[in-house]
Amino acid sequence: MKKIHVILKKEDISEEKLRESSKVAVVLDILLATTTITAALSEGAAEVIPVLDVTEGMTVTAGMKPETFVLAGEIHGKPIEGCVYPIPSRIREVIDGRKLILTTTNGTVALRKSLACASKVYISSLLNNRAVAESVKGEAETVIVVCSGNSGELSLEDFYGAGHFIDCLTDHDQWNMTDSAKAALHFYRGASGSAFDILSSSRVGRLFARHGLAEDLEFASQIDMEAIVPILKNGRAVPSDRFRRRVNP
Repeated sequence: MKKIHVILKKEDISEEKLRESSKVAVVLDILLATTTITAALSEGAAEVIPVLDVTEGMTVTAGMKPETFVLAGEIHGKPIEGCVYPIPSRIREVIDGRKLILTTTNGTVALRKSLACASKVYISSLLNNRAVAESVKGEAETVIVVCSGNSGELSLEDFYGAGHFIDCLTDHDQWNMTDSAKAALHFYRGASGSAFDILSSSRVGRLFARHGLAEDLEFASQIDMEAIVPILKNGRAVPSDRFRRRVNP
């Protein structure tokens, strides 16, 4: 029987366990890295390169023409000098077919850790969980859903997003779920239809509200708006196919 497990925060990723057999990782950072990546690729970004910090980002951009990339990032929610703040509304204004070099406190770290040990890494969010789930169904016997978390703590919005993903994944199939997967699924189903309320009540969501980022909070709360399926290839996030469309135009 196919298996699904939820890792509650990036610090709990065990490279040894992920390598024990072929496992697919699905990484979630609802507020905000994986939502931003999904949005950037949908808006025509050439690719997204997740980096661990701004120093690595500068190394990646060395030799690139300035007009070919956007360097975006935050650290503990604060802007980084010389970087675009990595929210979808801002990225949408500047991406224009360029490469997005992205660093965040939690999401890009989770992506890099997962890439080091999983056979394939998907990038998911409330926007595209259903599309990612449809892709995963046909190819994976064991799925590890990675909640990026918030600086070593459980992130409410990621846990909710994990439950939504599992709900999409298990719609018509039988899966052997760990307790963490069952908990996420029950949490989502108990609060289904309340995405904006859940995100708004989370620690990061409250920070968004205080800093006037309601537009991006509402954007991240949208369910199944994108059919794009980003995957990591050679450390770069690209669509699994080049066809892009909106599920609900």
